[in-house]
Amino acid sequence: MIEANHIAIILDGNRRWAKKKGMAPQLGHKQGAQTLENVAKQAAEKGLKYLTVYIFSTENWNRSKEEVDYLMRLFKIYFAKLIKNSAKHNIRVKFLGTQERLTEELKRLELESENKTKDKDGMQLNLCFNYGGRKEITEAAKKIADKVKKGELSLEQIDEKIVEDNLYSKDIPDPDILIRTSGEQRLSNFLPWQLTYTEFFFIQKDWPDFNIEDLERIDEEFSKRNRRFGAG
Repeated sequence: MIEANHIAIILDGNRRWAKKKGMAPQLGHKQGAQTLENVAKQAAEKGLKYLTVYIFSTENWNRSKEEVDYLMRLFKIYFAKLIKNSAKHNIRVKFLGTQERLTEELKRLELESENKTKDKDGMQLNLCFNYGGRKEITEAAKKIADKVKKGELSLEQIDEKIVEDNLYSKDIPDPDILIRTSGEQRLSNFLPWQLTYTEFFFIQKDWPDFNIEDLERIDEEFSKRNRRFGAG
C-alpha cells in the first residue's frame, strides 16, 4: 500500500523519450497519456487518496501550433476515456486550471468527467490542465478583492485559509510528495502555494518509462524522511 496521502507529479520528458527512440514528439505524448492511465489506475488500487498531475501548463500554448493542436486532439481522446475508466475504477476526477482558450468540446468533457465521477470515493485524480500557479494565485486574489469590494469580507478577515479557499485546489490537502521526471529540477509554475512543505523527488527517468514500481520506491523513501514542517 502507498503511505503518502497525496502525490503530485510533473509529467516531464515525453518529447525527450520520443527523440531518443527516433520517433516524432507526438508519439511521446501518446505514450505519456497511456502511462498516466496505467499509473493512476494502479495507484488507486494501492490506496493512494490524491494524485495531482501537471498535464498542460498555461505556458505550453507557446509551443508550435502543430504540437499544441496534436495535444488538444489527444486530450479529447484521453478525457473521453477518462470518463469511462475513472467511473469503473472508483476514481473521482477534478480539473485544476483555467478554461481560457479551451474549445467548447474540451470544456464539456471537463464538466462531464467531474459530474460523472463526483460520487466516487476512491482516489481523487486532479488534472492540472491549462494550469499556471501564478495565475491560480492571481485569480484567488481577484476573487478575494471582489468580496472585499462587495462588503462580504473585511481586510482583517483575510488570512491563509481565505486564500486557500479561493484557490483551484480548495478542499484538497497539500501534496506530501512531488515527483518530477526526466531529470529537471524546477517547479515550472506548478502548485507554488501548495508545495510549501512537500518532499521533492527528481528522477532521471522520462515520464513514458515511469511505472507503479517507481512510485512505490519513492513512497518508501518518503516514509523514511523526517518531516518537521518548520519545527526544530
